[in-house]
Amino acid sequence: VQLQASGGGLVQAGDSLRLSCATSGRTLSIYQLGWFRQAPGKEREFVTSIRWAGGNTYYADSVKGRFTISRDNAKNTVYLQMNSLKAEDTAVYYCAAKRIGYVSYDSWGQGTLVTVSS
Repeated sequence: VQLQASGGGLVQAGDSLRLSCATSGRTLSIYQLGWFRQAPGKEREFVTSIRWAGGNTYYADSVKGRFTISRDNAKNTVYLQMNSLKAEDTAVYYCAAKRIGYVSYDSWGQGTLVTVSS
């Protein structure tokens, strides 16, 4: 599956931003789509994911209650709505996909930079 992330930018602390991840090339019902992020000098970390079939969602504790992942079946697109942004949310955000039942995400989009100024 091919992935293309977009929507990053520069915002102030407390603002909201929505990222999009357009997908193509595969039947998404067998996939789980996720968002990861990598801050400067840090390792990439899991943010959230959604099972395309059924819509089950999973969140890192650091973003619960502030971020929401969703999907649009008609557009084959996954969204990450980020509210109450903090300076520590500054990172390059990546969307990724893995087949249900597989451990690792094996398809990755290019990153989109989110910068939150305090």
